[in-house]
Amino acid sequence: MHRAAVPVVPAAPVPAPAPATVASAPAAQTPGHRPRGLRFGANYTPTRGWFHHWLDFDLDEVKADLDSIAALGLDHVRVFPLWPLFQPNRTLIRPRAVEQLVELADAAGERGLDVAVDGLQGHLSSFDFLPAWTRTWHRRNIFDDPEVVAGQEEYLRTLAAALADRPHFLGMTVGNEINQFSDDPHPDPDRITREQADRWLERMLAACERGAPGKFHLHAEYDAAWYQDGHPFTVAQAARLGAATAVHSWVFNGTAQRHGRTGTATEHHAAYMIEMSKAWATDPHRPVWLQEVGAPAPLILPAHAAAFTEATVANALDCPDLWGVTWWCSHDVGRELADFPELEYGLGLLTNDRTTKPAGESVARIAKEWRGREHRPPVRSTALVADVGGALAAPRRSVCAPGGAFFEAWAVLAARGVRPAVVLADHAEDRAHLAARGITEVLHVADVH
Repeated sequence: MHRAAVPVVPAAPVPAPAPATVASAPAAQTPGHRPRGLRFGANYTPTRGWFHHWLDFDLDEVKADLDSIAALGLDHVRVFPLWPLFQPNRTLIRPRAVEQLVELADAAGERGLDVAVDGLQGHLSSFDFLPAWTRTWHRRNIFDDPEVVAGQEEYLRTLAAALADRPHFLGMTVGNEINQFSDDPHPDPDRITREQADRWLERMLAACERGAPGKFHLHAEYDAAWYQDGHPFTVAQAARLGAATAVHSWVFNGTAQRHGRTGTATEHHAAYMIEMSKAWATDPHRPVWLQEVGAPAPLILPAHAAAFTEATVANALDCPDLWGVTWWCSHDVGRELADFPELEYGLGLLTNDRTTKPAGESVARIAKEWRGREHRPPVRSTALVADVGGALAAPRRSVCAPGGAFFEAWAVLAARGVRPAVVLADHAEDRAHLAARGITEVLHVADVH
C-alpha cells in the first residue's frame, strides 16, 4: 500500500474533447451483469516479523496466522514475497524461497483459503524493496532496461509455475502498487512514458500466463493512475489489461480530510473507484477486485473502524460485477518494529496476538451473510460524465481526484441516493456503449447543483 498522498487539485469543468474511437460492447447485449458469488479475504501480514518473516520463515507461525484468518470465515489471502529476498541476483531466483512460498500456499489451501500472489515487492507500507542489481552502482530503470525486464519476467514466470498445479492458487498480481516507482512523489523515480508502461505491463502479464496458464493474473496500481495528471500508469491499463481490474481505495488521499470519516465521499470512495474503473473497461461486465481497502487512523479512529468498514463494504457491494473484497490487512504490525507511519500499526482485522478486532468481526459477519448468495445489485442506470481529455492518456484526470469537479459532483449525487455510474466523455453519446451498460440517463457536472 502506498503512503504518499496524491496532491488534491480542485478542478473546474473543461470543454468536451472530440469523440474518440474506442471499443465497446455490441448494442444487442443485455444490460446487467453476470451473477457470481462474492469473495472475501485479507491481505496477509504475518504476525511475527511482518514481511521480514521470509528471512526467518516459520511454517508453524504461518499456520497459526492462517488459522486465525480462516476462523473469520474468509476464503482467500493475498500474499507478498519480498522481491530482493527471492531474486537477490538477476540470474538467481532462490529455490528455497520459492519452496517456502509454496509451503505457505499449501498451508492456506489446507485451511480452505485460496491464494493470490503478488510478485514484484516492490513497495509495502512506505518501504521500498528493490534488489541491489537495480540500484546505486547498478542503477537501471526497472520498467525499460532490457536485462532488468527479462529478469522480472523470469521471476514472475517462476513463481507462477511453482504454484500452477495447486487448485487453490488464484493467480499472480504483477506487483503491489509498483507504479509509485515511475513518477512523483517518489524521491528517485524510474520515469517512463505511458506507452512504455503499456509494454511493461503486457510483458509481465504474459510472463505470469506462461508460468500458470489460465489463472487469474492481473496488475495493481495506487490511485495516481486514477487521479494524477501525466502519470504513466492509467485507468485504461487497469481496466483493460489482465483478468480483472484491481482497485486500491485509501481515503487518506484527501477524501477523508475534506469530507470527514462519515462523509458520503469517504464511505463511498471504494465504490467510486469501482465505478470509475468500469467507465474505462471495454468489457461492460469485467470483474473488479477491491484488492486493498482499510481504515486508516487517525482519519478513521479505532473506535470508528468497524462502522467505516461496514459502510465501505456495503457501498462496494452495491456495484455490479464486483469480484470480491480483500481487506488491508489481516493482522496488525507489531510495535517492536520501527519507523512505520503510525497508521500502519493498527490496520489489521486481528491484533498482533491474533485476537479479532471489531472491524474483523464486521468483515466476518458480512462474509457469512454473503456465503452462497448470488451477487446481483441493480444496474446503475444514471451516469455522470467524466471529461478527462481522452480515455487512453487521460491528461485531465485530476478532475476525478478529491476536490476535483467530477469527484465532488459524483459525491453529491451519491448523497442524494442516485447510485451514479461513470461514463467517459468519449462515450457519452455512444448509444451502443450506454445500452451495453444499462445506462438510460446521462448527467454532466454542470447539471449537479
